[in-house]
Amino acid sequence: MDRLVIKRAILSVTDKSGLPEFARALAANGVELVSTGGTAKLLSGEGLGVTEVSQVTGFPEIMGGRVKTLHPAIHAGVLADKDNPEHMATLTELCIKPFDLVCVNLYNFAEAAKKELPLKDAVEQIDIGGPTLLRAAAKNFHSMLVVPGPDHYAAILDEIQTDGAVSLTLRKKLAAETFAAVSAYDAMIAAYLKDHDA
Repeated sequence: MDRLVIKRAILSVTDKSGLPEFARALAANGVELVSTGGTAKLLSGEGLGVTEVSQVTGFPEIMGGRVKTLHPAIHAGVLADKDNPEHMATLTELCIKPFDLVCVNLYNFAEAAKKELPLKDAVEQIDIGGPTLLRAAAKNFHSMLVVPGPDHYAAILDEIQTDGAVSLTLRKKLAAETFAAVSAYDAMIAAYLKDHDA
């Protein structure tokens, strides 16, 4: 599809700069907001209606937040090809609502590395669910918009406010940027682990 109308978004960010304004603009355009822990708390505090991920999955965040979004109710909604009737029938059969936008930025592992924490503590700042969501949404850019950072909010809102939808051109551009960002993140972690004793 060329024009993607944004109806449902998942927001889970470490860098929260500009997020309340972005989320407020999405909500003003009728977008349902779904979010995780700290991000959901921020948005609720800004007076925005937000559905917690645990309400979508029917499962609490566990293991100190290590497992939050890794659930079929989230990932099927992100990975469904909206042009594929079988995918959409599966969502209907399983009562899973599709997502249209994934806005995620990653735990700041670079900051943890600078602090020279013990390795066991440093690895807690390795994001798992974030890169998984980003890769899923980027892979499915024909049906999804992936938002890997705050610097993209203005361009996205401009398209929504101008056309009521987001173009395939912008979605493909952000998918490519997302894969590059996740790749750089993984490379940074690999280099860190190589240089530090267990």
